[in-house]
Amino acid sequence: MTTARQMPLTERKPSRRAAAVRRAAEYIEQNSTERILLQELAALANLSLCRFATVFRREIGLPPHRYLCHIRIQHAMALLRSGVPLAMAASEAGFFDQSHFSRHFKSICGITPGKYLYQVSPMAGAVGRRDDGRVLRASG
Repeated sequence: MTTARQMPLTERKPSRRAAAVRRAAEYIEQNSTERILLQELAALANLSLCRFATVFRREIGLPPHRYLCHIRIQHAMALLRSGVPLAMAASEAGFFDQSHFSRHFKSICGITPGKYLYQVSPMAGAVGRRDDGRVLRASG
């Protein structure tokens, strides 16, 4: 009889706790713009708060709140790329205000949302417009 310790990692079945944490992560992804309480997630996973936080971090690689921030930032980045203004993107992604959004954005992405917006803007690198309306680009 083969025990779990003897089985290679690739052959092990995910534990019930791991599956419960994955359900919680999916819940975060689907409800990232809403207020999500740690107690809700722990109850969804049928684990105590402390155990949930430990297992979540082990399985996902981030604590639950940090994971939520990452999901919100990804959503905000998509909104910014589609032309939504900064303050509106922050609000629609689930952040309390623009400064809260900016702080998390910079800690996760390494740049401010304004710099990100400039980099993804179709006008990035533009130095002006010609009389016929075409954009002049900086050379180099």
